[in-house]
Amino acid sequence: MAAKIPVTVITGFLGSGKTTLIRQLLKNNQGRRIAVLVNEFGELGIDGELLRYCQVCDDAEVPNTKIVELTNGCLCCTVQEEFLPTMQQLLERRENLDCILIETSGLALPKPLIQAFRWPEIRTGATVDGVVTVVDCEAVVSGTLAANLDALEAQRKADPNLDHETPIEELFEDQLACADLVLLSKVDRVDAQTQTQVQNWLKQQLPPGVKIVPCESGEISADVLLGFNAAVEDNLDSRPSHHDEEEDHEHDEDINSVHFILNREFEPQALVDSLKQLVQQHEIYRVKGFVAVPHKPMRLVLQGVGSRFEHFYDRLWLGNEPRETRLVLIGRALDKSKIESSLC
Repeated sequence: MAAKIPVTVITGFLGSGKTTLIRQLLKNNQGRRIAVLVNEFGELGIDGELLRYCQVCDDAEVPNTKIVELTNGCLCCTVQEEFLPTMQQLLERRENLDCILIETSGLALPKPLIQAFRWPEIRTGATVDGVVTVVDCEAVVSGTLAANLDALEAQRKADPNLDHETPIEELFEDQLACADLVLLSKVDRVDAQTQTQVQNWLKQQLPPGVKIVPCESGEISADVLLGFNAAVEDNLDSRPSHHDEEEDHEHDEDINSVHFILNREFEPQALVDSLKQLVQQHEIYRVKGFVAVPHKPMRLVLQGVGSRFEHFYDRLWLGNEPRETRLVLIGRALDKSKIESSLC
């Protein structure tokens, strides 16, 4: 009987840098045979596509890596439909795997996923080695998660119960409460004093002993991310959740995604300007996608969190794929027709 496969769960808020982190890990896998499960919110597999073409080699497959996309909702809701058969397929090959990475949707709660590793069909073959939560330092500073760190800290000290939290805030806290390690991403975008302030605030939110590691562009040694040997599924009681008293947690039904496949090209800055206007007009949390740019042979990757956008070229357009623009927008009560009329 082969040993249990160690599974590392990568969780974090929307746009925190989870996919970038995994891309870097795949590029520097040091010979590890890695399986990757990607859970995406929305029908277009943007994150899975990015991982497939992570510039490790010239073809579409990453050495020693298997990628499975779970695209129809958050993992904790689709776990009985897709997660179990996927894990069973991987466990059949566990003698050929060194570890599994699971990237959760930015809207997924980590604890229900970990509870699935108690199922008899999975428990004998896999164990949750550790949970890594990625936190966007710049987003925290800019108020995406907290408008004012000092005010939030004072408020929490005065009322630790905080009865009127939004679902997004609860999600963020649940991701922290479940962590074995917190990666503080995008630290290069803030000054040293601000980074220290964010770290001090996070320490107050985290369970004792959970370390915070600054990280730029997802570049961090695999030895830091792997090998916790935490067997997380066996000590879930020490990782509290806002949903512990619920038999089946409910998501905010107003949070949705809209996707667009546009048979046209865009100038990057003009598209970003249009999207920034949309962010002002609608409650959009996250934008991601691929863009066809006039007179450019390479595909543009576009990512946005709130009003902050970044883009880069990741690879050449393939000869057999259409030069089309594909976008996914995630937010609250988004109306596809209204957004599409502004884009086109």
